[in-house]
Amino acid sequence: MLLLAFFILGLVVHVVFFISIFDIYFTSPLVHGMTPQHVPLPAPAKRLVLFVADGLKADTLFKTDDTKIDKAPFIRSIMEESGSWGVSHTRVPTESRPGHVALIAGFYEDVSAVAKGWKENPVEFDSVFNESRHTWCWGSPDILPMFAKGASGDHVYTHTYSAEMEDFASTDASKLDTWVFDEVKAFFSSAKANDTLLSQLREERNVFFLHLLGIDTNGHAHRPMSREYAENIEIVDAGVAEIVSVMEDFFENDKGTSYIFTSDHGMTNWGSHGAGHPSETLTPLVAWGAGIRTAERTTTQHFNDHYLQEWRLEYLRRIDVNQGVLPLGYLDNSGLFKAESMYANSIQIMEQFKVKMAQKKETTLSILFTPYQ
Repeated sequence: MLLLAFFILGLVVHVVFFISIFDIYFTSPLVHGMTPQHVPLPAPAKRLVLFVADGLKADTLFKTDDTKIDKAPFIRSIMEESGSWGVSHTRVPTESRPGHVALIAGFYEDVSAVAKGWKENPVEFDSVFNESRHTWCWGSPDILPMFAKGASGDHVYTHTYSAEMEDFASTDASKLDTWVFDEVKAFFSSAKANDTLLSQLREERNVFFLHLLGIDTNGHAHRPMSREYAENIEIVDAGVAEIVSVMEDFFENDKGTSYIFTSDHGMTNWGSHGAGHPSETLTPLVAWGAGIRTAERTTTQHFNDHYLQEWRLEYLRRIDVNQGVLPLGYLDNSGLFKAESMYANSIQIMEQFKVKMAQKKETTLSILFTPYQ
């Protein structure tokens, strides 16, 4: 009888532990219903252009070879003259979906969403695209739809190539990126003869998102040390330069555009990612344009790594970022604007806490609910 009791007790304990795994890891921690917070000052930019070079390692982009030849001369010139740069520290899993959610929605993807579906948006979340007036996206059918599906209203427009183009056995996947660049150029060219679209583009709070998958695909197929990977970086660099020129010409050099060039994750030397190796978690971040501080020369920098020497960038101020921390170092604005930004960010976090506490109170017996002091 005693043995049976121990068996039943052990079974109950195991069942509780088993269920707790799903309750902890497969239930979304996201909350909804917060009051949106805004900075009560004019925005430093009218529009944002976001370039995401999927699978681009920080080390590969920033490091020059023995002849000091840059793989990305345009991006390097931005770092040295008109923009700010650094390393964005990502988290595992270093995959495309959670990486883009972190970039665009501002939080690390929870397991419940990853487990329910990769291409879709099974867990509703807010994003920069959702808060924009209009967002135009070009790129992979694996990434773009989940942000369009989760957007409120009908203001996120996606332009994707066919899934068949994503061929990991391809001899050269840079065509994925040239497709994006060509489509964006054609879009702005056609907009000049479309009064409705032209009016939308002239509005503020617009976002343009270019998802560039070629580097990631070439990295998987040929490895990051390959000629294909390096040449794809050169193609992306030239494409970014051309798009910037098109944008500046279209908006008549109104100095109202902010540009961000970054990556969702890196890659190991053998062409894989998903884990926490520095080659996968360290991604490049280069920003320039409206509201972004320009390059700053320096003689002293304190980082617990050796990358500055390897990249020959000791003389340029490096600004690293972590998700969830307001990157004030990149902003070229008044102290008041930065203070208001920090305040709005703090109040927004408080709003999440208040909603979460209300939910907890509703699902907990009153005698067991004790709020924080």
